[in-house]
Amino acid sequence: MKKYFGGVFIAFLVGFGANAQGLLNKSETVFTHQDTLRGSITKERAWWDLKYYHLDIKVNPSDKTISGTNTVRYTVLTENNKMQIDLQEPMNIQKVTQNGMPLKFERDGNAFFITLAEKQKVGDSKEIIISFGGKPKEAVRPPWDGGITWKKDKNGKDFIASSCQGLGASVWWPCKDHMYDEVENMLISVNVPGHLTDVSNGRLQSVKKEKDGTKTFNWYVSNPINNYGVNINIGDYVNFSEKYKGEKGDLDCNYYVLRDNLALAKEQFKDAPKMLKAFENWFGPYPFYEDSYKLVEAPYLGMEHQSSVTYGNGYKNGYLGRDLSGTGWGLKFDFIIIHESGHEWFANNITYKDIADMWIHESFTNYSESLFLEYYYGKDAASEYIIGCRNNIQNDIPIIGHYDVNNEGSGDMYPKGATMLHMIRQVINDDAKWKSILRGLNKTFYHQTVTSKQIEDYINEQSGVNFNRVYAQYLTTTQIPVFEYMFKNGTFGYHWTNCVAKFDMPVRVKLNGVETWLKPTTEWQSVKTTNEDRKVEVDKDFYVTTSNIIE
Repeated sequence: MKKYFGGVFIAFLVGFGANAQGLLNKSETVFTHQDTLRGSITKERAWWDLKYYHLDIKVNPSDKTISGTNTVRYTVLTENNKMQIDLQEPMNIQKVTQNGMPLKFERDGNAFFITLAEKQKVGDSKEIIISFGGKPKEAVRPPWDGGITWKKDKNGKDFIASSCQGLGASVWWPCKDHMYDEVENMLISVNVPGHLTDVSNGRLQSVKKEKDGTKTFNWYVSNPINNYGVNINIGDYVNFSEKYKGEKGDLDCNYYVLRDNLALAKEQFKDAPKMLKAFENWFGPYPFYEDSYKLVEAPYLGMEHQSSVTYGNGYKNGYLGRDLSGTGWGLKFDFIIIHESGHEWFANNITYKDIADMWIHESFTNYSESLFLEYYYGKDAASEYIIGCRNNIQNDIPIIGHYDVNNEGSGDMYPKGATMLHMIRQVINDDAKWKSILRGLNKTFYHQTVTSKQIEDYINEQSGVNFNRVYAQYLTTTQIPVFEYMFKNGTFGYHWTNCVAKFDMPVRVKLNGVETWLKPTTEWQSVKTTNEDRKVEVDKDFYVTTSNIIE
């Protein structure tokens, strides 16, 4: 069970509390063989480069089953004859073929190892077809404890959706379920009862009426897509649309909502073009013009599915009508529209290779909420929002998780990660440069999977400031740095404590009412002072504590 999931920080609001994550320290966490198979780049994954999927499925609401095939195209990088494909219990692979010939395979928990009969020559393009089916895990508390959600709308019609970040796309379809290798494009064909509509990623190519009265919706994704970003949304949908005139021209925006909510959506979804305007300003062009932007009503809170962002925020501003910051600013926008759409840049465009680096998705996207506010309401509003959200920081475990075992870190990656980025911006102290860094990240790592180090190094290089100890402090420890100071014999002494070795973050302070920048380290420094007020105030934009050592 996850406390934080799918781009939403909310456990403290809905009563899951710390128990949902567990209070284990990182060193106490125990991982299994299955965790390694799921979370590492095994030799059975490493030798082939994923190119294309055709996921062709039938969704049967009456018995909650999914069945079909997945055609997998790949390029051979090194010679091997064993391939890992993932599909979680109780789903099952029934048959695998290559060039019409059946292949042998064996199951190891949630991983299938397929023995290829043909020689896999370096550089060759190959294809396998996987037949599968079963009752996928039903979502318990989507999107945090995900799977497939099977619900009914208020008119009694089926309302079905997938959500599977962390848990993995292999909970409902067979795939190479590791984030490092994104498929370059894919066709998603979904057969549903004739009175329902499926909305998936990319653009709708066709709708085929089948002889049995069902319909098959064919969606084509022309851009690379991460596995958990692939989704199905099935319901009694109606559609409305608009064109957003963006940095790369006209962007098709399509909105799919339950029939009875059309009027509500036409009003509430006005936040979508506002979001696009603000985020194209800060981050650069929307990354998936070719696949359009869609906002799709779902039977759970919401998720950042690429070009098919899901929405279940009740047509209210804030987070289900609440302000996560406690400042009032959080009620100026619809949290799910802004946050989940922000993931189009940080999660879908720039994607972590390993879920241990999930902060890349969540910290930047949580921070994007304040940038939305800044664009429309100014820097003070944005700062107040960030500072207000600090009340949600728990400092339970580090933000960066364990690598190679599909382990995400603390939910603090949302408010604490955003706070770290906000502080880095203060230290850079050049808004134009900061904006160029945000846009540069999305251009430099366009449609790529990345590591934390790549993002950290890029910010260091572009800013000209070495933030390595800041990253170490806020991403790998639970300690809040203490700005410790004292006045003695006409001097003001100060240093950092409760921090990583040689922590050296510059900080803005008011010393006896005069604003100044200091460059504390873990070693004591001092400056002369003659003012008897002896008043020190660390700027509120810095997430640190202060301690005055009294003589």
